[in-house]
Amino acid sequence: MAEENIIEETVEVTENTAEETVESKPERKSDGKREFRPKRNVDSKKKMLDERVIDLKRVTKVTKGGRHMRFSATMAVGDGKGLVGIGSGKANEAPEAIKKALQAANKNLVKVALVDGNRTIPHDAYGTCGKSQVMIKPAPKGTGIIAGGAARAILEIAGVKDVVSKSLGSNTKINVAKATLEALQSEKTPEVIAELRGKKVEEL
Repeated sequence: MAEENIIEETVEVTENTAEETVESKPERKSDGKREFRPKRNVDSKKKMLDERVIDLKRVTKVTKGGRHMRFSATMAVGDGKGLVGIGSGKANEAPEAIKKALQAANKNLVKVALVDGNRTIPHDAYGTCGKSQVMIKPAPKGTGIIAGGAARAILEIAGVKDVVSKSLGSNTKINVAKATLEALQSEKTPEVIAELRGKKVEEL
């Protein structure tokens, strides 16, 4: 009888300890050591930006050890309301190159001046990059974007709806894109010009 009582007591003790360990598990998790934090929200500005591939090509570097193949990507991002940026990236794989280019483009965002409800540009402008030169002119409502290649991609993603463009030099995609962005950056609204001259808008 004594042995049976000892066995029953040990069983009860083991059952009680098992219940204690089961109950204590949530307490260990809730002590602050392992808390699952929610993912940080990505910047809403970056979420709203559209992405456009300007150029994606495979490049080869010839060295003493042989040829090394890589991918080069040029991307443009913008919100369609005057905010636009260009970036380039290189990597062994195309998706990684695009990712690097997007990161660079997000760091190089600039605001360009648009008029008439973000429809067109204020005045004629020229942009140059290397041997590439791009001319842009404002256009009446309903004209659309008269441009091609990289220039068209930059103007579309910047939010310009009516514009006439002409490439006057080399047609290298990355240079044309940078020249177009330079031309857009040189645009100034009548209010800015009047302030620089110390006059009123009506006096211009």
